[in-house]
Amino acid sequence: MLAYRHAFHAGNHADVLKHTVLAAVLHHMNLKDKGWRYIDTHAGAGGYSLQGDYAKKRAEFEQGIAVLMDKTDLPAPLAELVRLVREFNGNKGLIQYPGSPAIARALMRPQDQLRLYELHPTDHKILDSYMAEVPGVEVKQGDGYASLKSQLPPTTKRGVVLIDPPYEIKTDYLRVLGALREALERFPDCVVIIWLPQLQLVEAAQLPQRLKAAADAGAKKGWLNARLTVAQADARGFGMLGSSVFIANPPHTLHDELQPVMPYLAQALAQFDGARSALERSAKA
Repeated sequence: MLAYRHAFHAGNHADVLKHTVLAAVLHHMNLKDKGWRYIDTHAGAGGYSLQGDYAKKRAEFEQGIAVLMDKTDLPAPLAELVRLVREFNGNKGLIQYPGSPAIARALMRPQDQLRLYELHPTDHKILDSYMAEVPGVEVKQGDGYASLKSQLPPTTKRGVVLIDPPYEIKTDYLRVLGALREALERFPDCVVIIWLPQLQLVEAAQLPQRLKAAADAGAKKGWLNARLTVAQADARGFGMLGSSVFIANPPHTLHDELQPVMPYLAQALAQFDGARSALERSAKA
């Protein structure tokens, strides 16, 4: 359960999609002065060296964020992600990649709050040393799924939850669905962002439809699902083909913002000729 280290995958196609969506959501939240609370159930280490052994072992960032860094025709949400990555590196090249907590920290204001949960002791220690002293931030070593009981609803009635488990154990699929239901039951206006891997597993194939049904039942503003397929399975049928980001109660501007992003990513990050994207939304979104 604690073997997973996101450093192996930092900056890959899935991070690009996930963090583009996260940044767009938080920018929308910043359009109002009232503060928001961001809850990250699987926060990781906060940032990752792309020069270390973990990242270099697979070098997934080379087919992810590295592809975008010098492009001049990026849609606005991707240009903003590149700006945030450059800022995280002190504008000195691509040496590190910011995790979700770092993206949120870059966009938070004095009135906003971050609540960051991580179980892995090493990643928690790194995250704590990086973020714990930041005003408005709480870093906790604990079960992020269980955190929703104490964190929702926030007093400002404005909140964003990111649920991004490794899905290394099959119970994560059920726990993600349960967490969405609980978040919406406690706070029907909450923006819930869920990252999903595209794998050739029954659980992975079924989860998007189950999330849609849960959001149809509990989310006031419907749902949006952004899907990116960039690779094909190996000869044994293994490997991550791509990923999706599912958003319950998406900002009303998000669909239009992502429309140019998804086909751009499918073309730019393609690892085979069949790379493609899809952008779905419910009637209420």
